[in-house]
Amino acid sequence: MNPILERALSVTRRQFFGTSGLRLGGAALALLAAREARADTPKPAARVHPPLPGFPHHAPKAKAVIYLHMNGGPSQLDTLDYKPKLVDRFNEDLPASVRKGQRITTMTSGQSRLPVAPSVFKFERGGKCGTWFSELLSHTAKHADDIALVKSVSTNAINHDPACTFVMTGSETPGKPSIGSWLSYGLGSETNDLPAFVVLTPFWSSGAAAQALFSRMWASGFLPGKYSGVALRSVGDPVLYVRNPEGVSAESRRAMLDTLGELNKKSHDTYGDPDTLTRISQYEMAFRMQTSVPDLTDLSKEPANVLESYGPEVKKPGSFAASALLARRMVERGVRAVQILHRGWDQHGSLPNEIRSQCKDVDQPTAALLADLKRVGLLDSTLVVWGGEFGRTVYSQGGLTKTNYGRDHHPRNFCMWLAGGGIKGGQVYGETDDYSYNVTENPAHVNDLNATVLHLLGIDHTKFTFKFQGLDQRLTGVEEQHVIKALLK
Repeated sequence: MNPILERALSVTRRQFFGTSGLRLGGAALALLAAREARADTPKPAARVHPPLPGFPHHAPKAKAVIYLHMNGGPSQLDTLDYKPKLVDRFNEDLPASVRKGQRITTMTSGQSRLPVAPSVFKFERGGKCGTWFSELLSHTAKHADDIALVKSVSTNAINHDPACTFVMTGSETPGKPSIGSWLSYGLGSETNDLPAFVVLTPFWSSGAAAQALFSRMWASGFLPGKYSGVALRSVGDPVLYVRNPEGVSAESRRAMLDTLGELNKKSHDTYGDPDTLTRISQYEMAFRMQTSVPDLTDLSKEPANVLESYGPEVKKPGSFAASALLARRMVERGVRAVQILHRGWDQHGSLPNEIRSQCKDVDQPTAALLADLKRVGLLDSTLVVWGGEFGRTVYSQGGLTKTNYGRDHHPRNFCMWLAGGGIKGGQVYGETDDYSYNVTENPAHVNDLNATVLHLLGIDHTKFTFKFQGLDQRLTGVEEQHVIKALLK
């Protein structure tokens, strides 16, 4: 049975015109009630995004997460995994003893050679801890003592779409909830005026073609639809129709929503479709966002020195710098999860030139975000995560010169870092071989990191499940995964 079709068939012409007067009368009555209510003392608003009963499972170290996703797979060899010995192996063939017969993509499997390509970039030590950072991340390097660098991350997928789906949902199979949706579902948020989970997709400067971003990376999957991430636009109004049309007042909009809400409740009582309740909550959130979003995106009251710290593009809507500053403003207002997805990191050729632009986009704003969170007293309660969906190969894809090369996909090991709420900074976890091709110490699967994120926000990943298709589904999947305790304070 199709409930929508059944509903349409059940309404006759006589019923439609017979109830139209009641609907218009209800709208008028709601308008009068809204005007009278303004004179009353406002009652404390119920929490729009409450946590599940019994959540969190334990005292959380972090209250919010900001996830900085470098979409396309940043090269660990040119950013965070320093391999100085490779200079002497320039243009040598990758040894079979290192490759170990592991699969490679069809983009390089047909090459006659797999020549080793050392990074052209210099590395420097950051902070008192002395963690190595590429010169491309010189601003981020200043915060090394707050950062836990994980060099031994691995994933299951070797191509972008399944790898991105995996890192964000814990599974290569589309249709699973994203990590932000899981957090929104389990913990809710402390704000009634903004979504619990917000997504930003800034532009990138390299000019290179980029992988598509699919909404499954912030969708709620089999969870109720209200837990999906809300994507703010970078051009025009951050949210479509956030402003009322000319001639429509907030009072009349409120009256319309009240009447529409009653009709939707009747529909839910009749057919029991859970998406109807989602629709009601989305309408209500949209109404509140008409006030909260313009305030959120108005940077005019930010101190000049703070704006300057994020770099010259901070006032340019849609830039990574503007997105990073908005992320701080969101967690300040009680948003639980903020996801920033920066595209353009898929560098199969001309890597040295393109990665310079990409790092220029994100380096200074990321460092400013860490400093800004610390300035307002939120770094200790906000977990910041930085990384991509996989790494890049040590061998060059296509032609190789001393100054130019490309790199193919490499899921066996790549780098991610965490900072802030509950993280023991100033450390490097995991190690790779001299070619950055295999993990040699402390492997960390993507879902180990997801388990760690949940733990820091007070959630036991083994107990956080949702019944779907006869299974107790969870973010970290059905295989055994572990919280990486070495990363914790």
